[in-house]
Amino acid sequence: MSRFTVPLAALTSQMSLSGRFEGLRTQSIGTRFANLRPVTEFFDVKRVSKPANFSEVHSRINYNLGYFSSNYAVVIVMLSIYSLLTNLRLLFVIALVIGGMYGIGKLQGNDLEIGSWRATTSQLYTTLLVIAVPLGFIASPFSTVLWLIGASGVTILGHAAFMDKPIESAFSEEAV
Repeated sequence: MSRFTVPLAALTSQMSLSGRFEGLRTQSIGTRFANLRPVTEFFDVKRVSKPANFSEVHSRINYNLGYFSSNYAVVIVMLSIYSLLTNLRLLFVIALVIGGMYGIGKLQGNDLEIGSWRATTSQLYTTLLVIAVPLGFIASPFSTVLWLIGASGVTILGHAAFMDKPIESAFSEEAV
């Protein structure tokens, strides 16, 4: 029986996703948000329209993902903050791990001594791990991440598909 393979390169090349995220690792946060578009332009109701066919959807998504990329990053950050504020257990676990790592790091490799009791840094890291992993599973980080991916995808792709390109870009594409 032959295996069914999905040509991922062919699918991603259609949406031009292969090179879209190349520069994200080398960019600083300041340069990333330098091309943040105004809110009035991002929520311009006059440019919202139903695309005629799939090629127009493809064209709009390709254009808007590049044009509003910083705004979409802000949308993802805002949805991430919302998901953490609605999942307080996960927020507590993240704060516990960050606080524990910071506290253990403040010891600078020395043992923690409380009265006659002594704990090494490896014992403290192990205790933090033993406490944080079960609490982390209870906090359901996987469902939060999957919700974040779904909500971001629907919001961003919906905006990109229904937001029409500016008239200037339409004339620049038709120029021969």
